Amino acid sequence: MSKCSFCNKTLEPGTGTMYVSKVGKILYFCSSKCRKNSIKLGRNPVKLKWTGFYNKE
Repeated sequence: MSKCSFCNKTLEPGTGTMYVSKVGKILYFCSSKCRKNSIKLGRNPVKLKWTGFYNKE
């Protein structure tokens, strides 16, 4: 099982999307919400409350 590269959610086998960048980095996404926030919008998952990487200071 892999984890979403943006929200850190565990992906079940056969679900999610694998994205390969031009430099060969492989990213896994659980939903189009995560994919768009990461690739298109360029957001930092540490700053969003709904992600698993959100740090509470």
